[in-house]
Amino acid sequence: MQIIAVLKTFIYLIASSLFLPVLLILSCLFVWMVVYSGAFFRQWIQRIRIRKQAGNLAQKIASGQYRDSLPFPVVKIIRTLESHKGSADHVLVINLLRDAEHHMWKALDPLKIMIRIGPGLGLIGTLIPMGTGLASLGQGNLGQLSQDLVVAFTTTVVGMALGLLSYFYFTVQRRWVEQDIKNMELAAELLTGEHTGHEIS
Repeated sequence: MQIIAVLKTFIYLIASSLFLPVLLILSCLFVWMVVYSGAFFRQWIQRIRIRKQAGNLAQKIASGQYRDSLPFPVVKIIRTLESHKGSADHVLVINLLRDAEHHMWKALDPLKIMIRIGPGLGLIGTLIPMGTGLASLGQGNLGQLSQDLVVAFTTTVVGMALGLLSYFYFTVQRRWVEQDIKNMELAAELLTGEHTGHEIS
């Protein structure tokens, strides 16, 4: 019985020591999400403008008048392909497109992680004060219980909000990445005369 009591105390200390880091991390992640939201909507507005000017992409890429019709990552790849035009072999083109694709998908990793971390931290931040709140209820301290419940539910809200926003941003940007990859493949085929779709998909 003494061992069980020691283990209970040890687990309680571990859980209690996690509460402050969880609150700190949730606060930092929320600030990061606010900054990321600003960058996301700026990129969204830019892509809306680009979509209005897209027109016939194949013709614009072939004529070199594509800079206002494509996002910067795609324009950067096309410029690289143009600089190697006539001297780039098939393997070099495939490697260039794969590197660009890998970089674009890797940029979405923070959002994929946030989708899981946000709700998880919110749940941890909910359960820890709930335990102390129930202990306060057993002692008849209703004031402490109400404070713990407020903290518990607000951490849940923040964690769920982070997860939902991250999922929304990830879904939209995944579609952007897929569109950019398709445009890069189109540019590679037009500028090099090589079909690259199967090799990088």
